[in-house]
Amino acid sequence: MEAALEAFKRGDFAVAARDWHELAQAGNVRANNNLGGLLMEGSGVERNPEAGAKWIRRGAELGDALAQRNLAYLYYEGNGVPKDEVEAARWYRSAAEAGDATAQDMLSFMLLEGVGVEINYVEARLWAEKAAVSGIATAQTRLGRIHHDALGVDPDPHAAVDWWHKAAETGELEAQAMLGAAYHMGKGVEANAITALYWLLRSRDAGGDLAMNFIPRVQATMTRDQIAEAENLARAALKQARAPA
Repeated sequence: MEAALEAFKRGDFAVAARDWHELAQAGNVRANNNLGGLLMEGSGVERNPEAGAKWIRRGAELGDALAQRNLAYLYYEGNGVPKDEVEAARWYRSAAEAGDATAQDMLSFMLLEGVGVEINYVEARLWAEKAAVSGIATAQTRLGRIHHDALGVDPDPHAAVDWWHKAAETGELEAQAMLGAAYHMGKGVEANAITALYWLLRSRDAGGDLAMNFIPRVQATMTRDQIAEAENLARAALKQARAPA
């Protein structure tokens, strides 16, 4: 596996495909997923999504959480397999129960929106909390919405702001917009127009569309100097975020 991974990292996909095929045939569970990924992309082998999905399914059925999550995504997108949101939810659940944080996040989304499963706000929150603890920003943002909109819980604007702030600091655009709106309205946090505009501009300037719903309303309450201060703070934050590590 180590040699195959090294070949993959240096871009020698044909060697990686050969080695992962041998390993998969010999019973290595993760090799099934990795070989399937190469076939899905056509890296080192002829692109064959159907064959790729079969190898990923083999890994999933052998209990590999990553393969289970990848198979769920294939069903969700209809890539290499027929689009089937019910099957997607089933495999996301398998991966989530195995501890895969990304799958926990996606299962939370599906439960909250009723995609492939019945809406279940309580379970959606529980899976989002597991993913959020692992640092998944989209799950943190979703928890903010759950507490703000009282989806299966009592309304708690302070908890909403706390979760949005965690996600916003990582650059999650929806969380930044919602945090800016919270500072504008003084919900769950003391109102502060400069901080509100700062977060909204950070979201907008990084490509977030949601912030545009709030920016004119916030600016209408501010002086030119206040707007300039928020713009300078947002510009500095964006520059720092884009600076090489």
